[in-house]
Amino acid sequence: MMGRFSGRVVVVTGSGRPRGLGQAILQRFADEGASCVVSDVAKSGAGLASSTDVAEVMDDLKARGADVIFQPCDVSDEAQADALVAAAVSEFGRLDVMVNNAGIGFLMKPLLDTSAADWDRVLGVNLKGAFLCSKAAARQFMVQGPGEDGIAGRIINIASQAAKSGFPHMAPYTASKHGMVGLTRSNAVELGAQRITVNAVCPNHVTTGLGAEQNAYFSKLMGFDSVEAYMDNMRARNPLGRPGLGSDTAAACAWLASSDAVYVTGEALNVSGGEEVH
Repeated sequence: MMGRFSGRVVVVTGSGRPRGLGQAILQRFADEGASCVVSDVAKSGAGLASSTDVAEVMDDLKARGADVIFQPCDVSDEAQADALVAAAVSEFGRLDVMVNNAGIGFLMKPLLDTSAADWDRVLGVNLKGAFLCSKAAARQFMVQGPGEDGIAGRIINIASQAAKSGFPHMAPYTASKHGMVGLTRSNAVELGAQRITVNAVCPNHVTTGLGAEQNAYFSKLMGFDSVEAYMDNMRARNPLGRPGLGSDTAAACAWLASSDAVYVTGEALNVSGGEEVH
């Protein structure tokens, strides 16, 4: 497996925070030889990556032997999405995998307290961002044409268990992730003729920095005495006895980007330890 992605270039949006899902995905590709583009919004604030965070992510990838650049990107801005792909091509000469991972999951409110601005903010990043970055990547893949395995490029959308099931106090997030599956299917049908595969990965809960915020919120909402009691309940209801890890999602992304998955497109792959079964 080592070197499987040598000479390949991978962009992961929303990957500028240590211990985040985006970092875990890039780590897997870096370990298998890919050149990596770290990307996140270029401003500070709640739920956002700082310059120190980005430096830590990049240093880790370099220590794994990867060539790495950082390109700031607000994925809800079409010009910035286009610039992200252009930066990858300018630095490395090509793009092979676009992972749409950027997302907002920290706006947790009852439906009646959710504002139109909250809705627009979440859908603008989670769904519109995937739409814009997919467009930018697809244009580049069409210019490059198919590679040795017959595939011109891969688009991988990081959806969620919330793409398959409803969750309280997360109407915009759940809607955006359901929409991401629809976007995946539509784009897969349309882009197949250009030999571009489009798939989604639907992980269950992963305790990243964002996941920790969700743990704190939902443990109180559901009446647990502590976050640990909430996590014990989560483990108990999972067939494999644990929540997800970033490495679980990363492994699914690596498979979907590999030559083993050349005939897989339009799928929304559950990575949930059996918790999500449909």
